[in-house]
Amino acid sequence: MRNRMIFAGALAAMAFASAASAQTLDSLPFLKKLKLAKAGDEDAQMSVAFDYEKGAGEARLSRREAAKWYRLAAQQGNVEAQFRLARIIHDGDEGLKKSPEMAATLYESAAKQGHVEAQNWLGYSYQHGIGFAQSDTEAVNWYRRAADAGLAMAENNLGLMYLNGKGVPQDRTEAFKLFERAANKSDTWGLNNIGGLFEMGWGTPQDKQKALQSYKASAALGNEQAKKNMERLAASLAQDNGPVTGATSPAPN
Repeated sequence: MRNRMIFAGALAAMAFASAASAQTLDSLPFLKKLKLAKAGDEDAQMSVAFDYEKGAGEARLSRREAAKWYRLAAQQGNVEAQFRLARIIHDGDEGLKKSPEMAATLYESAAKQGHVEAQNWLGYSYQHGIGFAQSDTEAVNWYRRAADAGLAMAENNLGLMYLNGKGVPQDRTEAFKLFERAANKSDTWGLNNIGGLFEMGWGTPQDKQKALQSYKASAALGNEQAKKNMERLAASLAQDNGPVTGATSPAPN
């Protein structure tokens, strides 16, 4: 029993030391973190990669360098590194070859380990046949996993699948519920899309004023499509209402 207690105490001490290291890493100067990263420290590799990706501190902005350090951390099994590396190589950059197919493989690895954003992007990969045979059914499967975890982007993507009847029977009511969940998290596309359903009366009673409000909220968050929808609907409502007739100016005092 005594040996077990000593062993447990040693594990606790190791866990404490690891937590303390993680807490102080971000406060280190970049060059010291870089030295640790070169020595193989996984947390330092992640921190250095993030600094390069964002151009933070002493690190110059370089997605190529970020990818290099995320790749080293990913090789050590870091799930977040797998996802971040996938996002970079999905789009490519100067001096970095674009490879959506390789990104899809990384999404799959991270998704199967429970990374929620990777699950959403794996759904996207299946929906568009990137790196895998196109499958709306698999897309729905992975979108649903991420949506069930509360990811607004996935809720919106799954809503679109229900709206268009892809991988699931068409169900506008379910699409509305999913867009609403995303909109309640201030997701710009959730707000735009719920506006569309309010405007058309799909899955919910038609309410063009609510549609206008949803478009406006999305546009305020920078969604250009929502801005166009807002302007179009506002102009349509103004035309439908027309000028006020039969009114007279107030009598002078």
